[in-house]
Amino acid sequence: MRLLLTALVLLMSSASAQTIDWTKFEAETLKHFQALVRMDTSDPPGNEKPAVDYLRQVLEAEGVETKTFAVTPERPNLVARIKGNGKKKPLLIMGHTDTVNIDPKKWTFPPFGATLDAGYIYGRGTVDDKDNVVACLMTMLLIKRLNIPLDRDVIFLAEAGEEGSVRHGILYMVQQHWAEIEAEFCLAEGGGATRKDGKLRFVTVQTTEKIPYGVKLISKGPAGHGSRPLRNNAVVHLSQAVAKVASWQTPMRLNDTTRAYFERLATISTPEESGRYNNIVHPEKSSAIQEYFADNEPGHYSMLRTSISPTIIKGGYRVNVIPSEAEATLDIRGLPDENMREFVEKLKGVINDPQIEVVRELRDSRPGAVPSALTNDAFAAIEAAQKKYYPGVITLPTMSTGATDMAYLRAKGVQAYGVGPMVDVEDGPKGYGAHSDQERILVESLQTFVKFHYDATLRIAGSQPPK
Repeated sequence: MRLLLTALVLLMSSASAQTIDWTKFEAETLKHFQALVRMDTSDPPGNEKPAVDYLRQVLEAEGVETKTFAVTPERPNLVARIKGNGKKKPLLIMGHTDTVNIDPKKWTFPPFGATLDAGYIYGRGTVDDKDNVVACLMTMLLIKRLNIPLDRDVIFLAEAGEEGSVRHGILYMVQQHWAEIEAEFCLAEGGGATRKDGKLRFVTVQTTEKIPYGVKLISKGPAGHGSRPLRNNAVVHLSQAVAKVASWQTPMRLNDTTRAYFERLATISTPEESGRYNNIVHPEKSSAIQEYFADNEPGHYSMLRTSISPTIIKGGYRVNVIPSEAEATLDIRGLPDENMREFVEKLKGVINDPQIEVVRELRDSRPGAVPSALTNDAFAAIEAAQKKYYPGVITLPTMSTGATDMAYLRAKGVQAYGVGPMVDVEDGPKGYGAHSDQERILVESLQTFVKFHYDATLRIAGSQPPK
């Protein structure tokens, strides 16, 4: 009798999952999304509390238990959990509530207005990362309302501080409250569907990322009068060092993610492009291909190696004074397994100038970790959800050249995957992308992403796959 009752409950739960009123659900999604975008959670200074208060109120009204954890009261992290039967380890779904700053003079629409115009919503955070926040929220609401049977707990982390203050967010949660978010798998930002010329091309899933490191080059020499050139001029030596660094082609190294990325990308590319993607490691063709990438596809060039970009130069204070010190900052993005101590020693050898001091900046640095697997249940579930909501295209596992907070989770052994909404490749150059002055998202893209996120979550955590 107990087995019969259990079967009936599962059958009823499965049937209820098919009764979603998507029109009503989409209107609710839009309401919550616009409410969150209208909150100024810029970091710095960081004030994620209004967003967390809003999320807590919505979740608790549905009977979802929440907790908050904060280093400072105005910068809380929210954790919500819906329990499963415990057969499998939890799934963590994550989005960050903070955004980068804005220059209000450069915005056509109010940056925190969530203005709806011609099918787009404009505002800071629309694609970084309140899209993921609202996808997590709506996923939790659907699971709770429909009483979806789960083999895993589903944990929602709305984190603070991703845009530069991780000590308030993921670092704090990992170091001080790991038991609250410990999971086998994670879905967070970092991927998405890509459309070009109005045609969907592929879906990316971020399975690893490069690790940011800051290095300073400090050149010191005697100060002097500008009318008397000095061979040991600090500015001259610094300039020469920066030039050497910029021209250094660091070693190429593929990992499982980048190898699969280029192999799959070749299958949907032109013959000429496929020839490059398939011959990256060809001993006679690789050098020319890398040079082509450096000139024409810098993102792909960066994916092949630990990269270096000089970003800041400081020196001097008036035209007729040779300064005694000049300084350059390098933005180094290391491959996930890069040994930075060894790399810095190689960098010193490339510069080869005793007048240049190479100093690695001691700051919050995301840890390196092994890329998340492409062969487990989670990746298969994401691919299945992709085929349902983005049919006719392939999934590309991707190594992000930027940074996300999944690095901290991967370092703890979590298999983490970056997902996101559909964006047009033309949006970035036009100034409509993440961190831009006209950040926007298509409403249709947001709604599809929320459904995809819910579907992928159920495929990973649910007792039964979604229909």
